[in-house]
Amino acid sequence: MFITLEGIEGSGKTTQIKHMLRFLRDCGHSVVATREPGGTPIGEKIRGILLDPDHKNLCAPAELLLYVADRVQHIHQVIRPALEAGRIVICDRFSDASIVYQGAARGMDAGLIGRLHRLAGADLRPDLTLLLDLPPEAGLARAWGRIGREENQDRESRFEEEDLAFHHRVRQGYLALAQREPGRFVVIDAGLPEAAVNKRIIATLESRLTAGKRTSPRAERNP
Repeated sequence: MFITLEGIEGSGKTTQIKHMLRFLRDCGHSVVATREPGGTPIGEKIRGILLDPDHKNLCAPAELLLYVADRVQHIHQVIRPALEAGRIVICDRFSDASIVYQGAARGMDAGLIGRLHRLAGADLRPDLTLLLDLPPEAGLARAWGRIGREENQDRESRFEEEDLAFHHRVRQGYLALAQREPGRFVVIDAGLPEAAVNKRIIATLESRLTAGKRTSPRAERNP
């Protein structure tokens, strides 16, 4: 199973992935947690370029191509091998982020973004996407609070420094995707307390894992 988490800055993805890992491993599953940009040594170098606030002049097409390069390497080196080995993969952001950030927010054509992913071999689709949704004002307040506590604040704040209108476009882009693909997306109110968000995520995981067992060939042979 390939699970992705999406959401604006400060939506709590990193925190919730830690809870998800604990739950799934306690249930006996082998799990890989990864992220984009990053997730591979090459990807981490690309991440440094993309999130550095000194790179404000990075144009949208170049930004997109860097994300696609990161994603192709990530799929090839980490995601597909883990899935083929029967492991659950949890990824902090994936291709939906490009559709939203470079598409809805930057104004690039979503069809072009999709074709570029297919041509590059990066058209893998998640089985489940958890969208942690909250107003940008709340998310940015959290994000800047986190950045103020971290040593890397001068290297990874390029998106946080975008204007508020940009972050509203990101949020609306995500909600539009979720509306178009209700079978894959589960929208969760990330403004709730951490424990309440975790409870909703765990309930979703339990439901999807149970459904997967019911429809697997082994489950059908051994009802």
